[in-house]
Amino acid sequence: MPTPASSNTGQAMRQVLSAAAAHLEHAGVPAARVDAELLAAHVCGLGRSELLLTREFPGALLARYWQLLERRAAREPLQHLTGETGFRYLTLEVRAGVFVPRPETEMVAEAAILAAQGATWAAAAGAPGPVRVVDLCTGAGGIALACAQEVPGAQVWAVDLSPEAVALTRANAERNALTVSVLEGDVHDAALLTELHGTVDVVVSNPPYIPFECEPLEAEVRDYDPPAALYGGGVDGLAVPIAVIQRARELLRPGGTLIIEHGDGQGRAMREHVERQGGFREIHTQQDLTNRDRMVVAARDQVAH
Repeated sequence: MPTPASSNTGQAMRQVLSAAAAHLEHAGVPAARVDAELLAAHVCGLGRSELLLTREFPGALLARYWQLLERRAAREPLQHLTGETGFRYLTLEVRAGVFVPRPETEMVAEAAILAAQGATWAAAAGAPGPVRVVDLCTGAGGIALACAQEVPGAQVWAVDLSPEAVALTRANAERNALTVSVLEGDVHDAALLTELHGTVDVVVSNPPYIPFECEPLEAEVRDYDPPAALYGGGVDGLAVPIAVIQRARELLRPGGTLIIEHGDGQGRAMREHVERQGGFREIHTQQDLTNRDRMVVAARDQVAH
């Protein structure tokens, strides 16, 4: 790896980025060039497109850049190094100890937004009250905040068992100037949000769903995401998702929508769990942009059971 300049003399941006990308690639970091550029943009206080138009990397910033690059080479998540990540139209703060939002979850948020928008149109046609969305196992708050941002007038609740996640979601709501009701709660608790029973239009969740014996291959996930946000419990990893289904059955109004993210090999099992719970129809799996099973979607029966 190149040694940073000992003075404030800058180096050619192209040369620095090429050396940085080669170092990350050698360390096995996926998308090494992209990460090298994003870290450089972060250090230089520039957008990525601005960075690529910059001829010289400021010498005074090189040492800081190489320090962060070494941490990324050790597979510390890029988002932990920059302190933030993009999620749809939001910029979210990221903190150690809270699950880092993933790009594939943006499709889960989109499904929730479309369902909430459909409920908004129904409300405009005479259905009573504002649209209500509940995001269970909210993590950093991405899904809840995207719904609040993209469905004007919606009432949104974000729930997580982790105090750290609750604090981060509140910080992200403030950062993005969005109003969301954030609370600490356990999806296994039958008393959770009882005041909303039968009134919610959309229940959405990206719960932990990895079986205990299936350790994630990516070091960024395995070594840095909190285990409580990864492992769903039970033999198949679906104990927490099943609890989400149970809470959704109670919370949703007749015709309301359930959306739960799951692993790409869990589609059939999730459909069966929703069917077994009873009170749902139109149960189906939706895929992500890589054509992998990503979420189960179902509608609450028109007549609540």
